[in-house]
Amino acid sequence: MNFKQIGPNGLYEGFALLTKSEKKVTAKGKDYLDLTLSDQSGEISAKYWDYDEQRQGQFPAETLVKVRGTISQYNGADQFRVERIRKATPEDGVDMADFVRSAAYDGEYMFAQLLACVDGFRDADLQALVRHLLTAHKADLLKWPAAYRLHHAIRGGLLLHTLSIVRLCEGVCRVYPFVDADLLYAGAILHDIAKLTEFEVGNAGIASGYTAEGNLIGHLVKGAMLIDEAAKALGTPPEKSMLLQHMVLSHHGEPEFGAAVRPAFLEAELLSELDLMDARVYQIAETLAPLQKGAFSGRMWALDNRKLYSHARTDLHQSVRLD
Repeated sequence: MNFKQIGPNGLYEGFALLTKSEKKVTAKGKDYLDLTLSDQSGEISAKYWDYDEQRQGQFPAETLVKVRGTISQYNGADQFRVERIRKATPEDGVDMADFVRSAAYDGEYMFAQLLACVDGFRDADLQALVRHLLTAHKADLLKWPAAYRLHHAIRGGLLLHTLSIVRLCEGVCRVYPFVDADLLYAGAILHDIAKLTEFEVGNAGIASGYTAEGNLIGHLVKGAMLIDEAAKALGTPPEKSMLLQHMVLSHHGEPEFGAAVRPAFLEAELLSELDLMDARVYQIAETLAPLQKGAFSGRMWALDNRKLYSHARTDLHQSVRLD
């Protein structure tokens, strides 16, 4: 934790994100808070004894706080004993993105890049439809993760994954000029739009689980529904709406991986392959980055239980290049 020592008696102070906050009762009947404090450097278990909710207020999870206290050992691990705690204020100048794993690019930047791509469409119908869905969901898109546990499960991960695929699409369209670029870009931008309804996500921009809608419908079917609704409201020609809906419904490739149908035209197939590529590159880089040269990873469920080898010939900590 990036706390600074402020006194000779082991007193520390700093800002942290509450990733866990539960009010509990001691054996003597006194309230206390069982907390987990975190930032990008790690996390630490914490206790705030003699807690009085009426006097000190509530401290729900995913709140940025400033704490002061001491660090001691408990069951072989560090534990922070909170002496003072308050919620962070705008005057503190702290940003949520500094306390959770986040995309290397700012959400506003990535969103603007997607809009710039849409502005270049030649097809006015697809342009209007994609712009409508992007702008309608901008607030959530700026922070949403792309997954609960697997690829891009970080703050801003959904935009990072989406823009990464758009950049891959640009290369594909240069190599294969017969690809319908507007259709491919539109499908890439909208393919995961319904993940905004699939996960439970708080202010920190990290998924804590799946919504009922996510479990019962899923983001492929819900994404097609969102496109259908928007297309009808905007008067988008039915065939263009149908093509986009198919791309969303088929982008997982095979029914065993959740696809409602298999890709049935070129741009749908390309989207499916690029989506898989970006997800796998991210997962492999994340897995191998902390390993020493010559080491093997554990078995990766998402990669058919393969173990991966670290040749360490490149720096896998580098950020994705989206500019």
